[in-house]
Amino acid sequence: MNVELDHAWIAARIPHQGSMCLLDAVADWSADHIVCHSLSHTDPAHPLRAAGRLGAANGIEYAAQAMAVHGALVAGTDAAPRQGYLTSVRSVTLHAERLDDLPGPLSVRAERLSGDTNHVLYRFTLHHGEHCLLEGRAAVVLDADLL
Repeated sequence: MNVELDHAWIAARIPHQGSMCLLDAVADWSADHIVCHSLSHTDPAHPLRAAGRLGAANGIEYAAQAMAVHGALVAGTDAAPRQGYLTSVRSVTLHAERLDDLPGPLSVRAERLSGDTNHVLYRFTLHHGEHCLLEGRAAVVLDADLL
């Protein structure tokens, strides 16, 4: 399914607000995957910058937000968003040192590998053009406080 959902739509569906809502748009999604775009890595006031730079490991947060948006999309527009917690990140490979020195948009892809109503496993990648910057897997627990 091809859709274009903007930053305001995303911010209304994830807990991250203001400058911590890192994604600008959903470019594509289905029940099994999501692709988002972002330019926030170029912002000199990025909230995750440290020592004047934005390290590539921060791409995990971009991926986590894409997973949260995916959960909201799969749940449907009438459903209240569920609280998700990133419980583990595995097999992460960084192919870049930093993100803030890259012009143009980043592409964030998350693919649902398995899961049930409360646990989900995703594979994620972060790209700049054709160059893969980061890849790995993440486990998410939904509504952990209710389990």
